[in-house]
Amino acid sequence: MDTLVDTAPNVTAALRKLYLLRFAFAAVWAGLLFTAADSLGPLSVFLLVLYPLFDAACAVADLRSARADGSAVRRLYVNLALSALTVVALALAAASGIQAVLQVWGVWAIAAGVTQVAVGVVRRRLGGQWAMIASGSISTLAGASFVAQAGKEGATLTNLAGYALLGGAFFLVSALRLKPAV
Repeated sequence: MDTLVDTAPNVTAALRKLYLLRFAFAAVWAGLLFTAADSLGPLSVFLLVLYPLFDAACAVADLRSARADGSAVRRLYVNLALSALTVVALALAAASGIQAVLQVWGVWAIAAGVTQVAVGVVRRRLGGQWAMIASGSISTLAGASFVAQAGKEGATLTNLAGYALLGGAFFLVSALRLKPAV
């Protein structure tokens, strides 16, 4: 029997919990960032660094549940590395202003979106992955938009909150659409 099918109940149960956690985190994070999106103060910088840090932690949790599925594991390691690098890059960019933050966030959104699509395609037999594929595709487009916004005067972080909220909604849909664990 195929390894993915043998471990599917364990993987889907773990993914469902992880996806629900990611939805809840994104909703709370977006709400907090909306309140601090006009400037780079201590709260907004903390939130900006926290988001990819949380993403990296989720990649670690996902890796633990996906060990048997080698093709997803490689892509999850890429996501982990991207998120870890983004934590550092955002911390540095925050010292240069919102435009620099938007550029870093945009590049991360593009790379993470492509990776999310790749993981979703590999996991499509688990169900609910069309939402991950759509989310990754939208992330890629949004990332390009953030990079473009970075060149404009008066840019704010508000769109990042909307981006996180939409991504969280896709995680919720995926959690609800995963095949039941047996």
